[in-house]
Amino acid sequence: MALFFRGIISLLIVVLIIVAVLFVDFAYKTFSLRQRDVTTDAIVVLAGGRGRVEEGVRLFRERKGTYLYLIGVDPVVKKRDLFRDREGERLADRVFLENLSRNTLENALYGREIIMRKEVRSIRLITSRYHMKRATLLFRQVLPRDIAIYPHPVDTTNLKERWWDDKGSFRLLFSEFYKYCLFRFFFLFASAELRTPAR
Repeated sequence: MALFFRGIISLLIVVLIIVAVLFVDFAYKTFSLRQRDVTTDAIVVLAGGRGRVEEGVRLFRERKGTYLYLIGVDPVVKKRDLFRDREGERLADRVFLENLSRNTLENALYGREIIMRKEVRSIRLITSRYHMKRATLLFRQVLPRDIAIYPHPVDTTNLKERWWDDKGSFRLLFSEFYKYCLFRFFFLFASAELRTPAR
C-alpha cells in the first residue's frame, strides 16, 4: 500500500512539473507576441476589453485594413456609437458589427459568418494580450486555412509583465492557460461542422 501511495505522489509531482513548464511557456509566448506593421483585408476586433475598439478604429482610419469587424458588441450599441465618418471620409459602410456572441468561441463562430461574406484573405485580430493566444487558436480553427491571421495584442493594466509578482496577473494568466488547454483538447474531438474548409 505504501508503494502504491508513493507511486501516486510521484505521478502527481511529474504532472505538476509538466503543467508548470507548459504554463511558463504559455506566459512567455503571451508576452512575446508583437504587433506587426501589416495591411490586411480586414481588422477584426473582439470587443469587451479596454482599448480594443479604439485600437481597431485607429488602424482602420490609417487604412491598415479594407474592412473593420467589431465582434461581440453589446446589442444596445449602434455603429454610430463606435464609428462615424469624419469630414471627407467614406469608411462607415465598411464597418460591420456583430452583437450576438457572448464568449470567445461564439466570437469566432459568429465572426466567421460575417467575415466570409467578403473576399477576405487576411485579418488582423485585435484583443487583449492575455486573451490573444486563445482567441487566435479559436479563429484559426474555424476560419479557412487560406486566411492569414496576424495577432495584434493590446496591453492592459490588469496584466503586469512581472506576472509572477502580481496575484491578479498570475490568476488571469493561469485562467487563460487553463481555457486555452481546454480548447486545444476540445478541438481534437470537435465536429467538423465547426470548421470551414479552404475556399
